[in-house]
Amino acid sequence: MLIYSMSVSVDGFIADRAGGFGWTAPSEEQFRFHVAQIREIGGYLLGRRLYETMLVWETDPSLRDNEPGAAFADVWCAIPKIVFSRTLNSVQGNARLAKTSVAEEAAAALDATDKNVSIGGAGLAASAVDLGLVDELRMFRYPVVVGGGTPFLPPVTEDVPLDLVETRTLGSRVIYERYRRVRDDSH
Repeated sequence: MLIYSMSVSVDGFIADRAGGFGWTAPSEEQFRFHVAQIREIGGYLLGRRLYETMLVWETDPSLRDNEPGAAFADVWCAIPKIVFSRTLNSVQGNARLAKTSVAEEAAAALDATDKNVSIGGAGLAASAVDLGLVDELRMFRYPVVVGGGTPFLPPVTEDVPLDLVETRTLGSRVIYERYRRVRDDSH
């Protein structure tokens, strides 16, 4: 399955009007939950900005100074990553630049593992949603209204039917929502 998972505001934004997302800092419980989820991922497709944001987990040894940070860094570094960028000439760590389309790279990543593959970065994920490639949406909904910014989901031209397959309250602040796309297999 191809999974798109992000932290979102109540009004559906992953970053505010200024591009900030400081309101998404995870609690210890959420961090452990994220680590468990990342352990289930066999590949990650990501856009340049998300790649650059997450690169510190591969390059900054101080993030390994505590057990949760070390656990996340170990898991994150082990995942093969495919970076979509028009501006980068090279990438670091367990990553490579995308060579083909989102659809082709997603199919290849899924073929290369028996685990789920994740996609991240609003623009990249939006194109995958638009192409019907995303099988599951996972939202960590924070109790804040930001009024604009980067939306979690793109505008769509047709309804995308979903089944709610899991919800969980993490602490008193965040609701995890997991939706699976309903596929009509009769065609």
